[in-house]
Amino acid sequence: MSKQTLSFQAEVAQLLHLVTHSLYSNKEIFLRELISNASDACDKLRFEAINNSALYENDSELKVKVVLDKDAKTLTITDNGIGLSQQEAIDNLGTIAKSGTKDFVSKLTGDQKADSNLIGQFGVGFYSGFIVADKITVESRRAGLKADEAVRWVSDGGASGGGAFEVETITREARGTSVILHLREDALDYTQSWKVKGIISKYSDHISLPIQMEKEEWKDGELINPSDENGGRQPGAMVKTGEWETVNKANAIWARAKKDVTQEQYDDFYKQISHDFEAPLAHTHNRVEGSTEYTQLLYIPSKAPMDLWNRDKKGGLKLYVKRVFIMDDAEALLPNYLRFVKGVVDSADLPLNVSRELLQESRDVRAIREGCTKRVLSMLEDLSKYDKPPVAGADGVTDVLSDEDKAKEGKYTKFYAEFGAVLKEGLGEDFGNKDRLAKLLRFASTQSDTPAVSLADYKARMKEGQEAIYYITADTLAAAKNSPQLEVFKKKGIEVLLMTDRVDEWALNYLHDFDGTPLQSVAKGSVDLGKLQDEAEKKAAEEAAEAFKPLLAKLKEALKDKAEDVRVTTRLVDSPACLVVQDHGMSTQLARMLKQAGQSAPEVKPVLEVNAEHPLVKKLDGSVHFNDLAHILFDQALLAEGGLPEDPAAYVKRVNALLV
Repeated sequence: MSKQTLSFQAEVAQLLHLVTHSLYSNKEIFLRELISNASDACDKLRFEAINNSALYENDSELKVKVVLDKDAKTLTITDNGIGLSQQEAIDNLGTIAKSGTKDFVSKLTGDQKADSNLIGQFGVGFYSGFIVADKITVESRRAGLKADEAVRWVSDGGASGGGAFEVETITREARGTSVILHLREDALDYTQSWKVKGIISKYSDHISLPIQMEKEEWKDGELINPSDENGGRQPGAMVKTGEWETVNKANAIWARAKKDVTQEQYDDFYKQISHDFEAPLAHTHNRVEGSTEYTQLLYIPSKAPMDLWNRDKKGGLKLYVKRVFIMDDAEALLPNYLRFVKGVVDSADLPLNVSRELLQESRDVRAIREGCTKRVLSMLEDLSKYDKPPVAGADGVTDVLSDEDKAKEGKYTKFYAEFGAVLKEGLGEDFGNKDRLAKLLRFASTQSDTPAVSLADYKARMKEGQEAIYYITADTLAAAKNSPQLEVFKKKGIEVLLMTDRVDEWALNYLHDFDGTPLQSVAKGSVDLGKLQDEAEKKAAEEAAEAFKPLLAKLKEALKDKAEDVRVTTRLVDSPACLVVQDHGMSTQLARMLKQAGQSAPEVKPVLEVNAEHPLVKKLDGSVHFNDLAHILFDQALLAEGGLPEDPAAYVKRVNALLV
């Protein structure tokens, strides 16, 4: 193939402009990305060579070399991995998946430190080379191709205004790829060996193959006067010796003993694999032995990613088999409700040619999944245990915490604020761990506006004679706190949990009791406080219901299209009416959420409960505006719980008519 000049895909040209201008201040990430690409190329060769060992071409020692040339003003990264064919160079270096580029552009915030971490996340790492280079040359030969079938790719990244790249056929004896960066004038410090070694140590120390650089040693300058030793010397310099040295530890961080890894190294590795710029909340590093052998290094992030609720976003861990990289986002290794967990699993038992399909069926994978799930839940239990400062015991003595345990204080609150709603999904997805998950849940309540009340805390504060854990679901905390359904509970000082996450209603279908105590929605069924309601109250309610029978019948007829039933209640103190549903019915809140999500929901006819002592209810009897008042009573009850009348204009018209 003779030399060809081809144009970049339009979105790549836009991307290059952003990379070289928006992210210009954080230059050093280019080396992290290009070394990661070189490592990936070696992993791909190792993977393909499982079925075709001839691809090694008598060179099975995989490595990455970094060459600095001050005179030529170049930095070259060479690997002996899988390499590129001519078409692959055109496809991979000239175009990029549209969605990836668009997502990258849409996520840019203007915070250069944060934005720079997006580069690797969207597979555009190669283009980060243009942060420091005004021209990039790529020379590559794919494993298995002849020496004269290699390719050279050259581009200035659109700096000349052309937005084009050149591709030509060359002869290259060595398998693999060389990326030659022609450095800008303001980036020539990247030809200094000490600086490049520092960046490699910071970002690429864990890579499991050697990263080599030419060894340098100090050489004194020549004597100014050769005949006079004391006459002084010319300035000395670092001189290349012609030998190669490995500048990274060349072993995966998860393969090292825990005692040999510092917290800073754990945090740095997390940032590399997650593209997060904040340290994680917690991590766990274990080697599991037994019927299934594997190593796990798992992290709980500090912040929820922007795409946490994106159904199309793949989550999961990085899977290695015997240190050979197999796949990113191995979803089978953790249940979906733990999709926020980042980390690595390295198995000694899975076959090297494992596929996603095999992952779903493998007994070993199921064992790894269960082990990882239990380990994450143990981490969360540990954080929750130390979430609050220790309280003095009955003898006035407070337990002394280690510095490590003190560092955990407040972390579970941070975790729950970011991931609590996701954790609740586990109640319906992971029946085996349902009890452990229930202990990890936190809620706001009528005694706490912040979601800090556990079910165990609530149960410990239950009044004598209380037989259920009471809760209410609502769209917002304000709607829950001010709901008419809570009036009798507030009057009697009974704590009620306030649940405002959209997932709560669904999740509680799978949690009927906690430690033997049933959970009861205050908005479902008739209120029954059992031993907490005295006989006089019960008798008064029965008498009111009997006295109101004719009025209730008229209300039921007037509201037959809206309400399933109308009855007198004891749950109201200050409000005239409220809406409830039958014990096992779908709540009006859940029905609203389903409709908002575009899903079909069964028609829910609530029960209207009225307060026989309220003046508005008393005014109904004999009123000439009975029908209007009945509908206003229903619509106000609907508004009080966060809903909207079916016909808002009719509601306003009725209210206005009564006001004048």
